[in-house]
Amino acid sequence: MAELVFVKTPNGTLISADTQTQEAIRKLKIGKALKGEFKQMRDINNHRRMFALFNFAFDLWDAPELEHKGEPVQKNFDRFRKDMTILAGFYETVVNFKNEVRVEAKSLSFGSMKEEEFQRVYKGILDVIWTRILKSKGYETPEKVAELVRRTWLIPDRKSVV
Repeated sequence: MAELVFVKTPNGTLISADTQTQEAIRKLKIGKALKGEFKQMRDINNHRRMFALFNFAFDLWDAPELEHKGEPVQKNFDRFRKDMTILAGFYETVVNFKNEVRVEAKSLSFGSMKEEEFQRVYKGILDVIWTRILKSKGYETPEKVAELVRRTWLIPDRKSVV
C-alpha cells in the first residue's frame, strides 16, 4: 500500500490529506483496519501548495493527440508531475536492465524535505510550468501564478486539491 497522509481536524479525527489517500481509503472494505507507523510531516500546506500547482498546470496543459499501436494515448498526472520535476532539475540518473541510462524524478516527500529545499524545488517547478505551459496561456509571471494557485486552489474541501 502507498504512503498515506492524514490531517487532524478540530474535532480530533483524522481525514485524508490528498487524493492518493482518499483513493486508498475508498478502496478499503468496510470493517478493515489499517496499521502503520505514523510520523508528523513538516508542513502539509507546502505539500498542498505543490500539488495544487501541479493540478492547475495539468488542467491547462494541452497534450498532443497521439496514438500508440492504434490506441489513443492519454495524458497522465503522475507522468506530468514527474516530468515537471525532472525539467526543473530535481532528478537522479539510473540504469535499467537493458543498460540504458534513465532520468527519474526525485521524491517530493515533504516529510524529509527541509524548508529551504522545498522553496528551491517549488520555485524550480513553478518556473518550468510557467515557461512551458502557463506563459503561452497569458499568465504574466510565475509569482502571479503562485498567488492565483494559492487563492483559488488551496480551498479546504476542494476535491482537486491534493
